[in-house]
Amino acid sequence: MLADIQQNLTSSADLETLAASAQMLTSQPQDLTAEEVTTAAQIADTLLTSVNISQNVREAAVATISQILNANPSDNNQENSATLSLTRTLSSLSLNLSLISDQFDSKLVQPNIAVQSAQISVANTRGVQFTALSGTSGSFVADRIQLDTNTSAITVETGFIADAVVYLQFPPGDTASGLQTPSNVSLGFVLYQNDHFFRSQRYRRRRASLRVLSATVSGLTPQLVQMLFRPTLLNDTSLWDFSCVFWDYSLEDWSAAGCWKGNTSGGVLQCFCNHTTNFAALWSFRENYEYAEALDVISIVGLSFSILGLVVTIIHHIIDNFKRKSGEWKNYRTRMIPMLSIFFSLLAFIITFLSGVTNHRQDAGEDDAVLDTETNGVLDSDEHVEADSGPCSVVTALLHFFLLATFMWNSVYATQLVLLVHKKIQNLPLYWTPLSTTVGWGVPAVVMAITLAIAYRVDNPLGYRQEEFCWLAALDKSKVFDFGKPMFWGFLLPVGLILIYNIVLLVLVLRTDLAQQGNKPWSVWRKFLISFSLATLLGLSWTLGYLVLVTTGDAHLGLSIVFCLCTTTQGLQIFVLFTARTPSFRRGVSQFTQTVSSVNIQLTKYTYNLQREVTHSTEYYRNLTD
Repeated sequence: MLADIQQNLTSSADLETLAASAQMLTSQPQDLTAEEVTTAAQIADTLLTSVNISQNVREAAVATISQILNANPSDNNQENSATLSLTRTLSSLSLNLSLISDQFDSKLVQPNIAVQSAQISVANTRGVQFTALSGTSGSFVADRIQLDTNTSAITVETGFIADAVVYLQFPPGDTASGLQTPSNVSLGFVLYQNDHFFRSQRYRRRRASLRVLSATVSGLTPQLVQMLFRPTLLNDTSLWDFSCVFWDYSLEDWSAAGCWKGNTSGGVLQCFCNHTTNFAALWSFRENYEYAEALDVISIVGLSFSILGLVVTIIHHIIDNFKRKSGEWKNYRTRMIPMLSIFFSLLAFIITFLSGVTNHRQDAGEDDAVLDTETNGVLDSDEHVEADSGPCSVVTALLHFFLLATFMWNSVYATQLVLLVHKKIQNLPLYWTPLSTTVGWGVPAVVMAITLAIAYRVDNPLGYRQEEFCWLAALDKSKVFDFGKPMFWGFLLPVGLILIYNIVLLVLVLRTDLAQQGNKPWSVWRKFLISFSLATLLGLSWTLGYLVLVTTGDAHLGLSIVFCLCTTTQGLQIFVLFTARTPSFRRGVSQFTQTVSSVNIQLTKYTYNLQREVTHSTEYYRNLTD
């Protein structure tokens, strides 16, 4: 156990065995707890600060550090304290490594950490460059860690790509105050694969990878420190902004004091500082969304026919109401309120959907990143999210409300059918109209308002809606359906419960109504029409959407096509089943047709004589043979 190794670390202990054991016990870093990471960091710290340790101990300790850099980060204060102490020890080691190993320069390289040390003569150098070249695996490799002790500017060999570079520019040897020429200076560099040892409270890093580069000089302060960092962008993202910072041990966080940003080119972030310490380039990215294209022709045609069918249906039923006698009108109106409300809410949903579901924000150019090289402040987060501009979120809320209202009125209508058909009630109670109105419009409004209150934020609207098109958020960052998103608990869950309720009531109504038809010759066709008509009006075709969510392959494609056809033409189906088949509508169409055909438009009022007087001539054409 790591705790036992820590207790046995004494001057007389076999440090090589203990260091090898610690390396072995941390070989599965994803399984380590916060306490085990803390203990491992303390063991490595103790080993590296021990007197007269061998090269094997030093290599095993650095290997242990490399492994715990892959451990899952936590907010454990004790672990943070241990790892920060370890970074100080590594900086000291980088300065003294060449002296300890009795070599001109020396380095220790593990997959997640590289330590480089050197002794130079300031009088004989123009500058020092430490370079970590990119590799195919992403891990650090010894032969790709390079040190140039005499260069006047940052240079990377042709054909090579650098992940991280730090260049130290020194003053000329004859002007270096307090130094005799020539004078040897110790240099130390430490490159961390990630920032797990530097836990920031100011910069929230969720998905970005961040390398930390330490540069330490003993005996002289460089004139300028220049750095290059190459961030690893995630798929479907692009760089938005960055800041050049260093780790302030007094603040225990990143600070931008004494650092400034340079230009970016070729995917490399350029930083400058006037001091040496642990550096990093904090950066933020933005998602490159694939905005939904305009609705296809089939959807537009289907929804357009639905709008026409619903408008005609609403007009017909309103006119039909006024034609009824005063005694019948009140009872008929009470029964028609749920049905008309279904028509109105569905019509409003379709119109809002056609006019606003496509997010046109990409046309406004708001997502073009403009890197500000003048201001260098610590970024708040690695993910850039534009503040909400308004229209798309408004459309999302309206679509949510109108579609929920449609389903809720479906339930009200189904309940009314049960009362009239199954319970055989002749007249609905007086409280039915205000109750149904409150439920039909009020419940969707409450659900929509609660969803907005929980998920919507002006500075982060994507917790509520999607960016690709204006509808409720459904997927996580990995494009996987997330049950914590509003799409599930704000829409799919309540609509699913409503559909189950409607199906149960539909069965009750059909059992009662169809049993009254007996075994008449036309009863089979009538049964089908009644069942299909009620299923259409109650929106049961939307159950196919749930099957689309849980299927894949050909079944998913087939169900998607059927679902699209059924839902986009729902308004047209309602017109055919509940309006076009009614005797009153057919009488009205017949009367209108007869009226149009009987109209005789007088095209002429005056008679004109187009004949002209002809004068007969006695002269004939001569024969051509004469």
